[in-house]
Amino acid sequence: MALNLSMEVLVVDDYKTMIRIIRNLLKQLGFQNIDDAADGAEALGKLKEKSYGLIISDWNMEPMTGYELLKEVRSDDVLAKTPFIMVTAESKTENVIAAKKAGVNNYIVKPFNAATLKNKINAVFGES
Repeated sequence: MALNLSMEVLVVDDYKTMIRIIRNLLKQLGFQNIDDAADGAEALGKLKEKSYGLIISDWNMEPMTGYELLKEVRSDDVLAKTPFIMVTAESKTENVIAAKKAGVNNYIVKPFNAATLKNKINAVFGES
């Protein structure tokens, strides 16, 4: 799967400031089509309406967590192959293992910068 800077990216976070930060970092990396959702349920609604090339989601959200969103995406035949990067403030080993088992493509621990985000996205799309 090649990295396409014009693909639609969905950023999911219940913290508006974090959405703004990730959106700005993505723009620095050359992405133009960035959408956002305030929680997993809103994200699922958007995913049903439009095709996204990448989902970047926070882990800790209410009422639907990023982990629950990931499981929903992976269990949906249409969405199952969508690259998914989880963002979290905690690097708990059990969380990383659970996310990997659920099918996450990559994992970013806050705080992070554009270089880290770029490396994680490149790793997902198999580019260096």
